[in-house]
Amino acid sequence: MNRPFRLLLVVGARPNFMKIAPIVRELGRYPERFASTLVHTGQHYDAAMSEVFFTELGLPRPDVDLGVGSGSHAQQTAAIMAAFEPVVLEKSPDLVVVVGDVNSTIACALVAVKLGVRVAHVEAGLRSFDRTMPEEINRVLTDQISDLLFITEASAAENLQREGVPADRIHFTGNVMIDTLLSHAAEARRRAVAARYGVPPRGYAVLTLHRPSNVDQDGTFGGLMGALSEIGRELPIFFPVHPRTRPALRRSPVAAEMIEAGVLRLLDPLGYLDFLGLVADSAVVLTDSGGVQEETTVLGVPCVTLRTSTERPVTITSGTNILAGTDPRRIVDAFRTARTRAGQRGRPQFWDGKAAERIVEVLRREADAAAATETERNVAASC
Repeated sequence: MNRPFRLLLVVGARPNFMKIAPIVRELGRYPERFASTLVHTGQHYDAAMSEVFFTELGLPRPDVDLGVGSGSHAQQTAAIMAAFEPVVLEKSPDLVVVVGDVNSTIACALVAVKLGVRVAHVEAGLRSFDRTMPEEINRVLTDQISDLLFITEASAAENLQREGVPADRIHFTGNVMIDTLLSHAAEARRRAVAARYGVPPRGYAVLTLHRPSNVDQDGTFGGLMGALSEIGRELPIFFPVHPRTRPALRRSPVAAEMIEAGVLRLLDPLGYLDFLGLVADSAVVLTDSGGVQEETTVLGVPCVTLRTSTERPVTITSGTNILAGTDPRRIVDAFRTARTRAGQRGRPQFWDGKAAERIVEVLRREADAAAATETERNVAASC
């Protein structure tokens, strides 16, 4: 193969940007080997949720911006597929690389495989075993149609093989999001976000809350606010508010009381560095986010997960994470247990800042194999 190996790299939502950035940088070391096109679907499309991440992570501007925007799951997935198909036809990639578990992940993987293009899935094999989570559906389906599956923890390999994925498709490369964290942690801490509000390091908690099961049901959300009200008597809580959570806050009298008392301190969505710095210097994090469970594990910050399941079990077995569910009493108990774990940390295998190197090494072998196949075809054609 005289030409470079052509890749389409897909991002759509803010968790994707932290995962693709180290891969883009590593591919840049081999300009003769790879021709990469960065495609942003526009699933997260405003500056707070998207653009600032390109700036802070040093990502190049997307080569293609599909500008899909919001909508129901069906509307958004269909719109991404319709917009992505012409890109695949025009670029004729050798491989489409998708990351994570958002709608962009499954939509672009489906388009690629239906056009006969191979798919690589970064962060494959994670399972919460909760099919009510849209992300779980996206994960399972993407893995079933992917050719290369890059996994972050050993449990992912067990999940994939149980689902019939051949072992030779699975590559244990580690966690690319931790590559990004380790390269930006010092700069993030210098942001001193909490100090802007007169709060010292370890003198506050951080909350993230956005999953539909938590914020769309007033009963569940009310229970969470009740638990947070009790926690707020011990520590102020900084809450960068996801757009989908604001309506629930407006409906909650307990949240209104906490905000009025200064216990719950609402922030607009933060850029990557500000959020990472806020988490790194916190006493404890309460979250329903998968990625935050991973970040706190490496930072050594106690984490209480406000869900009944997690697709990242290594953050419990090797990290600082406690799975608390949504029962108010259990959340408060977990919070108090978590505070006794401050400073304890684990570092799962291959969460070492070199996951992108291992991924690109696999891609280099793929490029070599494609070149050899093309050479054989050319020789056969000339005979």
